Amino acid sequence: MVGELIAERYELEQLIGSGGMSSVFRARDRFLDRTVALKILHEHRTADPDAVERFRREARAVAQLSHPNIVTVIDRGESGGREFIVFEHVEGEDLKRLVERVGPLPVRRALEIAIEAGRGLAFAHEHGLVHRDVKPQNLLLVDGRVKVTDFGIARAVEGEGITLTGTVLGTSDYISPEQASGEPADPRSDVYSLGAVFYELLTGEVPFPAESAVAVALRHLNDPPPSAAERRPDVPLRVDAAIRLAMAKDPGERFPTMGAFVAELRACLAHLGSEDAEATAIMRPPASAPARPAPARARRRRGRLLVLLAAAGALTAAVAVVLLERGGNGPGPAAGPARLTAVAAYDPDGDGREHDEAVAEATDGDPTSYWRTERYRDDRFGNLKPGVGLVVDAGRPAVLGQLVVTTDTPGFTAEVRAGASPAGPFRTVSEQQAVDERTTFALDGGEARRYYLLWITRLPPGGRQAHVNEVTAR
Repeated sequence: MVGELIAERYELEQLIGSGGMSSVFRARDRFLDRTVALKILHEHRTADPDAVERFRREARAVAQLSHPNIVTVIDRGESGGREFIVFEHVEGEDLKRLVERVGPLPVRRALEIAIEAGRGLAFAHEHGLVHRDVKPQNLLLVDGRVKVTDFGIARAVEGEGITLTGTVLGTSDYISPEQASGEPADPRSDVYSLGAVFYELLTGEVPFPAESAVAVALRHLNDPPPSAAERRPDVPLRVDAAIRLAMAKDPGERFPTMGAFVAELRACLAHLGSEDAEATAIMRPPASAPARPAPARARRRRGRLLVLLAAAGALTAAVAVVLLERGGNGPGPAAGPARLTAVAAYDPDGDGREHDEAVAEATDGDPTSYWRTERYRDDRFGNLKPGVGLVVDAGRPAVLGQLVVTTDTPGFTAEVRAGASPAGPFRTVSEQQAVDERTTFALDGGEARRYYLLWITRLPPGGRQAHVNEVTAR
C-alpha cells in the first residue's frame, strides 16, 4: 500500500503501526503539503457493520475534542471501499516502547506523564466520551508532552451506541474488571486502566502478568490491586495508595472521576519535594516469611505491602500510630511504654458501628493490615455526621506527650481525644490537623487517661475513606 494515493489527496509513505482493527501510515497531504497520519480500517473489517460504525464514530467523537493532550483529527472519509481517518502527525514514542527501552521511570517523571494523560482523558470524559482502551501504546510522548490517541473503541457516556452486551473490549493487560466481564464501561473504567499504566511506568511490568489474555483478564477480575511500593522502595506510600484506589475492583470504590485521580496525582507530585528524613521506605517481605492472611474484603481492595521505617536508629512499623509517653509522677501513669490495643470503633452520631470487625487490625503488629472507616459519598461523611474514630487502650492510665499517625491514605483531618472509658466522654487533647503519611500530634499534658481516641473529622479528598494501619506506643 505504500505509495498508494488515498482519496486523490493522501500519499502513503510508511506503515507506522498496525492492530486488529486498522493500520496507520505516515502520509503526505498533497493539498496542504504537510505530513499526516492516516488510519485505514482493515479490508476484512469493512464487511462488519459494527466495525465500520465504531471506526466512523471514532472520527466523529475525536473531531470534537481539541486539547493539548489529545491527538487531533483532521479529516475522515471513504476511498475505494476503505474507511480512513486523518490525524495530525506527531513524531514521538509510545509509552510501551519507552518503558521497554529505559525501564521503570523516575517517580516524578511517571507522575508527570500520568497527570498529562489523565488531563486528556478527563477532557474527553467531560465531553461525553469514554476511551475504553487506555494503554501505553495509545499514549504518545511528543516533545515531552503526552498525547492520547486511538479512540477506536470509544463510546459515548450517555446515549445510543453499538450493542456490546457480553463483548469484551479493551487490551487485557490494562482492562478494567467490568470490561473483562463484559459489563458496560464508564469513565471510572478509564481511571482503572490509567492506574494500570501508571503502575507499569513505575515498575517496568504490567500489573497482572499471565500466560494468556484470558488468564490476565481473570487476574484483573479476582486479584487485589498490586503494590508498586512493594516492587520499588522509592515509591511513596501516597503514590502507591493512589494506584490501588484507581485499580479498585468495584468502580464505586475508585476515584469518582478522572479529574479526582489527576488531582491526587498532582498532590503526590507536590509532596515529592517535602519528604523528610523520616520518610517511609517500602520493602518486600523476606521469601521465608509466612504470609499473614488478610480479611477477604481487604484482600479484594488492597494489595499487601511491607513498610520499613527508619527512626531512632531502630526499625519500627511504618504504618502506625505511635504514642510517646511523658515520664513523671502523675496520678497512675504507665511506668514504661504502654502496649496499645485497639478496642473499638467510635461512631456516636451514626449506627454505632464502623468496620468493627477490622478494629484488631490496627494493633496486630502487621503494618499491611488496617482498620478503615466506611466509604462515604464525600469527604464530609455525606453530611451525615461530624466524624468517626478509633479507640485504643493503653492498658492503664497514661499521660502521653505525642501521637504520631502514619497512614497509606494521607489527606484526612483528625484530632486526638482522651477519656477514662472506651465509650467516652472524651476530652480533646490536641490541635486538629491534616494527616500526611507520617504526622505528629502534640498532646496537652495533665491528667492520665487510659483510652485515647483518634477522631477523624474529614476524609481524604477523592478517597472518601481513611485507614489506620497500626497503633503502638513507646
